[in-house]
Amino acid sequence: MGYLLLLPALLLFGLFSYYPILYALRISLLDWNGIAKFPNFVGLDNYARAIQDPLFRRALRQTLYYTLGVVPGTMVVGLLLALLLNTRLKARALYRTVYYLPNVAPTVAASVVWKLILDGNWGILNYVLSRLHLPTPNWLYEPGWAMVAIIIMSIWANAGYQMIIFLAGLQGIPDIYYEAAKIDGANRWQQIRFVTLPLLSYTTFFVLITSIIGSFQVFGSIYILTNGGPAQSTTVMVFLIYQRAFKYFQMGYGSALAYILFGIILVLTLFQFWVGRRSVYYEV
Repeated sequence: MGYLLLLPALLLFGLFSYYPILYALRISLLDWNGIAKFPNFVGLDNYARAIQDPLFRRALRQTLYYTLGVVPGTMVVGLLLALLLNTRLKARALYRTVYYLPNVAPTVAASVVWKLILDGNWGILNYVLSRLHLPTPNWLYEPGWAMVAIIIMSIWANAGYQMIIFLAGLQGIPDIYYEAAKIDGANRWQQIRFVTLPLLSYTTFFVLITSIIGSFQVFGSIYILTNGGPAQSTTVMVFLIYQRAFKYFQMGYGSALAYILFGIILVLTLFQFWVGRRSVYYEV
């Protein structure tokens, strides 16, 4: 009876998730434009082409750059917000809601708003910077600043979600540990360093893994804000896959890039689990 009740969900997963994944593996071995009835079988040529493609290497570097900016930035902001909102603060529930709202906003809507904020001529961010007598770059149209702008927006959008996760982890730490630390004379910073952070390691580990996976899959904000520009300075892996498969109709090459990205994410995740065996504490 249990499997019978699960059957509709399993059919949907199989039809719309697992079958496309396996079909993409087949397409990655073909030279196909998505229309021709008889595609050419090329084996691993698409994978070899990706390794030799300078744009692929550049997209991979820019994906790493984005990840190295967003992941630690979002985790630090999320943890600081969680520590602040885990105290007995007035209107604490309201603040938690306000900080979480950016995560609820659709990516397209948030990106359109940030495109207005980051406008080089009349955006509010440059207006504030000009009033402070600071440089006012043309954020979305200068290669050196475009990715920085996207990183700033991503931290704003994702910090609220990580704040909720860290809050759950903080509230799972028994007060007895803090009471023992106070008896030993630990101040607030020492309590955070020697009690909170070690006992929050399993939550941090979860946030780290999901953040890296999400950062390697960024697409919507880049598509809306910069469309991969200027001068391809924000072309990341998923955007390159989209371009090759759905703009230039190189379905085989796009599928090969998708599987390469899957392999990179898989290796990074397994490496994190290997490192986490010695540094993550699951018992509180």
